[in-house]
Amino acid sequence: MSVSDKSVIKRHIRAMSAYKPPLEGRDPTKYTLLDFNERTLPVGEKIQEALIAYIRSGRMQMYPSYGDTVERIARYAGVPAEQLMITNGSDQGIELIFRSVCREGDEAIIAGSTFAMYKQCAGVENLKIIEPEYTIDIGFPVDAVIAAVTDKTRIITIANPNNPCGSLVKKEEVLRIAKAAPQAAILVDECYFEYSRETVVNVVEDYPNIFVTRTFSKTWGIPSLRMGYLISAKENITALLNVRGPYDVNQYAVVAVQAALEHPEYTLDYVREVMDVSKPLLENFLAEKNIVFWQSDANFIWCFPDNAEQIEAALREAGILVRPKADLKGKLGLRITLGNKTQTQKLIDVWQGL
Repeated sequence: MSVSDKSVIKRHIRAMSAYKPPLEGRDPTKYTLLDFNERTLPVGEKIQEALIAYIRSGRMQMYPSYGDTVERIARYAGVPAEQLMITNGSDQGIELIFRSVCREGDEAIIAGSTFAMYKQCAGVENLKIIEPEYTIDIGFPVDAVIAAVTDKTRIITIANPNNPCGSLVKKEEVLRIAKAAPQAAILVDECYFEYSRETVVNVVEDYPNIFVTRTFSKTWGIPSLRMGYLISAKENITALLNVRGPYDVNQYAVVAVQAALEHPEYTLDYVREVMDVSKPLLENFLAEKNIVFWQSDANFIWCFPDNAEQIEAALREAGILVRPKADLKGKLGLRITLGNKTQTQKLIDVWQGL
């Protein structure tokens, strides 16, 4: 008997591959980071000051204390506090939903290409994965998803907007899916909400199978602190709190989020520049060069120049990182995060000079 045969870890988990995003070498002092859909500018001074004050307060040896954090975020999100829980990044919210609603052998409908964590969580639960395909003409395959629903369907993921293509699913289409699969959790991942402004949080009490995840990583600029939140019907939140640990969200994240919500202008101003200035700037450039790209409602654009590898290498040489990303047919594209106007113009200038 081999060593692996003696393992106490479940066989299907041992057979999986870990999700390993290419994070090495991302030095912000050396590169403009347009490769991970992050906020491309530092957070506001008030957030930094709040964190420094906490570090100096002599409380680092204490367990986290969340106070009215849930209530503050709920006011921002426009929902009652009992419909919201905080999580260790939106990733934990996603994992909690999979763990709490799925059993081994159930079916998950995960349209692709999309965020890798959905398949990772489905794999851990040993689910059968059905993968309808996004297309550049249609976007999210609503009809194909509904057609794939069976009595074994336990979860359907809707990244809204989707990563990597940026496609948006309108509220009425989300509700069509929720009605078509009342026995399944409809996971609506709104981690780019501040960019798209599309949401279903105001209907979660009427649709108890809808679960919405959001994050403070993208627009708010604190992915290193791991803070997200999950919105659903009150009964669902009460149940999910039985699964989440009492101290899973760290105190630094709480301090930063409270300061951020008190000073939202640093985020709102950044979002306006990204969506109203940088996005049309890059879209116009790509259109002029006849480069195919997906219409995006987020802070990134997935495009397909003929010489994607050479462009990525040249941008890297010029101090700009973008993300090479192939579609389901294997065609290599570049997913480009939209920064402020200066950063976007620099990218265009380098590209134009090739």
